[in-house]
Amino acid sequence: MQKDLEAMIAAMTPDVYQRLATAVETGKWADGVALTSEQKENCLQLVMLWQSRHNHDAQHMSIGRDGQIVTKSKQQLKEEFGIISDVTRITLQ
Repeated sequence: MQKDLEAMIAAMTPDVYQRLATAVETGKWADGVALTSEQKENCLQLVMLWQSRHNHDAQHMSIGRDGQIVTKSKQQLKEEFGIISDVTRITLQ
């Protein structure tokens, strides 16, 4: 079983990964058909396994290459989005 799963993950293309991730996020396949609870569970596991092996630049709340959930600080997210932190804010009264 483990060998088959590893082969499946190794054969997954980024396109297949993205389709599975979108299906998990929306709860339905690209054609609009809803995922069953079993399909959603299986797809989520495949997405997490794929991320753990291919996620070189892990996004916030995704699975990193070490298999751990990646969480980023508010400052890290601001830097990624190009938000300058030393902005002076003026409050009008």
